[in-house]
Amino acid sequence: MAGPAPQGANASAAASAPPAKVGRWLAIALAIIVLDQLTKVYFNTSYQYGERLNLLPFFDFTLLYNRGAAFSFLASEEGWQRWLFTALGIVAAVVITVILRRTRGQPRFCLALTLILGGAIGNVIDRVVYGHVVDFLLFYWRDWYFPAFNLADVGISCGAVLLVLDELLRARKPRA
Repeated sequence: MAGPAPQGANASAAASAPPAKVGRWLAIALAIIVLDQLTKVYFNTSYQYGERLNLLPFFDFTLLYNRGAAFSFLASEEGWQRWLFTALGIVAAVVITVILRRTRGQPRFCLALTLILGGAIGNVIDRVVYGHVVDFLLFYWRDWYFPAFNLADVGISCGAVLLVLDELLRARKPRA
């Protein structure tokens, strides 16, 4: 029976290990994209722009378009932002996919990135196809309104929260 490998051997063995299987994470991202796009098609074909259907005293379905980014950032610009945000979404998708291929044994981290990936691609599709992002979920209280959003935005937001949670939990773990 061989004794423990020297430190350098462990490091080189880990570096040469095959990348983690990314297929299951990409399948989850694809499911988010499909669900996001199906809901956007539904609202685009079933609602008129600005139409609202009240479901709860603080929640409506609606149909709104966002030419900008989160919270309508740069929405009033002349149209160049469409291509900027499209390019940023594509770059983010490529970077996330590379990170997912290199990440092993970190399911919470991979899930966070997968949620962000699915949401980013969902909104990129909107920008390319429609020139804007389709939003349909509207929360409010009396005269206060949270900006309308969609399922891609939910994926991005949940992924970001999970990414922060993962980092906080990892930081609290004692080092081996």
